[in-house]
Amino acid sequence: MAYKNQQAFIEALENAGELIRIKTYVDPKLEIAEITDRFSKEPGGGKALLFENTGYDFPVLMNAYGSEKRMCLALGVQQLDDITHEIEGLFKLLTAPKEGMLDKLKLLPKLSTFASWMPKVKSGRGECQEVVMTNPDITKLPVITCWPKDGGPFVTLPVIHTKDPNTGHRNVGMYRMQVFGEKLTGMHWHRHKVSAKHFQEYKKLGQKMPVAVALGGDPAYAYSATAPLPENVDEYMLAGFLRKKKVELVKCITQPSVEVPADADFIIEGYVDPNDELIWEGPFGDHTGYYSLPDWYPKFHITAITHKKNAVYPATIVGIPPQEDAWLGKATERIFLAPIKMTMVPEMIDMDMPVEGVFHNLVIAKIDKEFPGQGQKVMNAMWGAGQMMFNKILAIQSKHPDATKDVAITDYLHLARQMFEQMNPATDVYFSQGPMDVLDHSCSKMGFGGKMCIDGTIKLPEEIDDRYEWSKTFDKTTVVARLVEQFPAIQAVNASLTDQGIGCLVIAVKKNKTGHIRELHEQIAASGSVDAIKMILYVEHTVNPHHLQVALWRFCNNLDPKRDYYLYDTQKGTKKWSCLGLDGTIKTLGFDGFERDWPNIIVANDETIKAVDAKWNDLNAGPFIASPSLAFKDQIYGEEAVVKL
Repeated sequence: MAYKNQQAFIEALENAGELIRIKTYVDPKLEIAEITDRFSKEPGGGKALLFENTGYDFPVLMNAYGSEKRMCLALGVQQLDDITHEIEGLFKLLTAPKEGMLDKLKLLPKLSTFASWMPKVKSGRGECQEVVMTNPDITKLPVITCWPKDGGPFVTLPVIHTKDPNTGHRNVGMYRMQVFGEKLTGMHWHRHKVSAKHFQEYKKLGQKMPVAVALGGDPAYAYSATAPLPENVDEYMLAGFLRKKKVELVKCITQPSVEVPADADFIIEGYVDPNDELIWEGPFGDHTGYYSLPDWYPKFHITAITHKKNAVYPATIVGIPPQEDAWLGKATERIFLAPIKMTMVPEMIDMDMPVEGVFHNLVIAKIDKEFPGQGQKVMNAMWGAGQMMFNKILAIQSKHPDATKDVAITDYLHLARQMFEQMNPATDVYFSQGPMDVLDHSCSKMGFGGKMCIDGTIKLPEEIDDRYEWSKTFDKTTVVARLVEQFPAIQAVNASLTDQGIGCLVIAVKKNKTGHIRELHEQIAASGSVDAIKMILYVEHTVNPHHLQVALWRFCNNLDPKRDYYLYDTQKGTKKWSCLGLDGTIKTLGFDGFERDWPNIIVANDETIKAVDAKWNDLNAGPFIASPSLAFKDQIYGEEAVVKL
């Protein structure tokens, strides 16, 4: 379904009961983000919010994609899996054997459909160019400041257009933009991104790189900009497929080599000069729930700003999950499941990215297993597939041959129980190294770190090492009391998973010496009290291990699997026994030899929380919602973006 423009999408949200209009003045500096954070963490993602009184000429739209229902509305489907099935059908049609002329003729209607998705450049100006700023000034837009230690205001939902200077191929991506002045922002593209490659080509040529930024328009544009497409696939073809109508583009006014959506709300035109000195950009409260720390990035010089009449400024916040970006990620998970199945991992049945894993950190795959070693085969295929190369922890489950015992991939407790029953930590957990997201602060080297695959598939005879055995009994109360008494560094132990038949403990530890977690794990494993346990997850002492969602989020962020694992493997009588320890605590120079800065988690400051509390009744936004940041205040280390210990 194609939306005429962003205003049509806002109308659809309102008609569906998914939008709250806030007419009371709300400051784009911190207050909009704080209110949005409260709604985005409500069950189901809360509501979309339209802030109509921002102190600027333009309203601000927030949390528009922040639920499954709104994500489906944005993409014009009843369920996200509808897109999966449609893509699957297209793949099957295009790859099926074509033996005769009639078979080939059947393709013609589909080829025509493909053509109808291709973007079209139209002559003249678009709706996005109804108003041209005589003196372009980005500070006239209500660019939000999200978190108290952010380097400044950031454009957070920009659809950024660049072209390869040699081939003319377009890339449409989404990279945050810190505002430094009326005509200057940063351009935060990572080294793995296509726009960064375009920039390197312009650098070789010694030419300025034209760039255009679109804000608003059909919501399919913002989604397509985040999608993990191959370099040679135009994101506007994906947008055309999703909206079932080609995207109409117009040439920019001051950067005519770049085309932008005619129906966008705002267009920011400019260039990046490879001869410029880089600019110190950040910190920024990022989707990991931690601040991404400052670094050097290119400058973006603004040459024009245009907008439609009655434009609405779209923005988003990211931070401690769940946030709006989780639903954008869910759409990607469903939409790209079919291409992964059809082209790289045909045994794939389903895939899930739990919100606690903030996209790349944790991925669950369910496969139809037929031969030994198939889990490893899938592991290697997925770690070599596009942005899946950034995955840190991959958990693989297989379909149960007895359909009555098969478990849905999102039934996490039952899934974990089956995987732990079928997993030997000594033989079924694999470690590797490779490229990582540059936002992953746990890697010893930026953008390069460890990976782990847990093969929880049903094992075939060739894969079973029957020398190993684990106890079937576990006295939870006695063991927990004994551990806390014996090891003073242990602050709390969560053994509740053992009630579900999952041989895993979560232990909060206050480290106080070098090699503490390694030593502690060996002592716990050697104590003889955890013979039923296959894995122990260690988290920071400030983390409540009984709050599994939060503990898992902190654990996944702070773990470099290859560096931070400790396998205890021993002989017990006639059998062997093993227990894997994984260190998800904060890493420091003193205790861990960790030389990079470690970021703090993101929380709102007390002043902002109090200001929003005071004006809540005037918002007419429904029952009072307390600040989510209050639950995390005791987990931060000081007030700065960088942890100081």
